[in-house]
Amino acid sequence: MKQFSDIAPPEPSRKRRAVPNGEAGLTLIEMLIVLVIIAVVAGLITMNVIGRPDEAKATTTKGNISSIEGALKMYRLDNGDYPTTEQGLKALVEKPTAPPVPGNWAQGGYLSAPPLDGWERPYAYSSDGMSFTIRSLGKDAKPGGDGVNTDLEGKG
Repeated sequence: MKQFSDIAPPEPSRKRRAVPNGEAGLTLIEMLIVLVIIAVVAGLITMNVIGRPDEAKATTTKGNISSIEGALKMYRLDNGDYPTTEQGLKALVEKPTAPPVPGNWAQGGYLSAPPLDGWERPYAYSSDGMSFTIRSLGKDAKPGGDGVNTDLEGKG
């Protein structure tokens, strides 16, 4: 009686291809992009599902601030400092030309578009190079306030 191995052709030996370090998984920038997409989708769903649009906008703004904080931390990891107050959050979208010009600015930037809060206004940004503050003035666009008019901020 013939054995199966006598009938079937031998399987060629397979060698596992070594994966270079650069291809070993997702990069931090790819993960940040996914988080930003999730935050935007969550914000859109929140605004459309909840019957309280201003509260939904505040929730969206909080999520966006977290995403911007992540992008700013990536910028600092790449370049040593946060963007200056003068460079602003635009430095996350376009490579700054004003000093200090970043030496390792990420190809494609850190955000796809200049960030706006839930009320479609730009965030207030300030930085001393070693720390930063991002602020949305809420629905009323004035400092202070209660409820949906409360200032929302992130620091790093």
